[in-house]
Amino acid sequence: MTIHIRPATPDDAERLLAFVRELATYEREPDAVEATPAMLADALFGPAPAAEAVIAELDGEPVGFALWFHNFSTWKGRRGLYLEDLYVTPDARGHGVGRALLAHLAGVAVARGCARFEWSVLDWNAPAIGFYRAMGAVAMEEWTVQRLEGDALNRLAASK
Repeated sequence: MTIHIRPATPDDAERLLAFVRELATYEREPDAVEATPAMLADALFGPAPAAEAVIAELDGEPVGFALWFHNFSTWKGRRGLYLEDLYVTPDARGHGVGRALLAHLAGVAVARGCARFEWSVLDWNAPAIGFYRAMGAVAMEEWTVQRLEGDALNRLAASK
């Protein structure tokens, strides 16, 4: 089996959204996806791209993706690479596709001089956590993710 990682193109917007929906279902949030193909196309390929993506192919068939953007570490004085989503279809798991995607992104991070390559994982996702540990990833045990969205975000913005 041949794994190929390629940059996503505007023609991949529908496929990317299908993968995002599959990931949301796996993460127990099947109704949470609000994105549309047009929104993804604009975010990835519009005049001010917010993120980048690659498609993983196994024997020429799309079987997964990774989507990332750059963040910045004031302590390191350099940008980092933040993996927003990584997904491999169930039938393609166990064939090295996930590892190939992570290795590809690690290469992007190194080539761009990034100080870090980071991502989040749901605490109940033991298979993913084990997979990441096997590659040398470590949990940031003292840190928790904080989020403002929806009404809370709007209230805070309006309070200025």
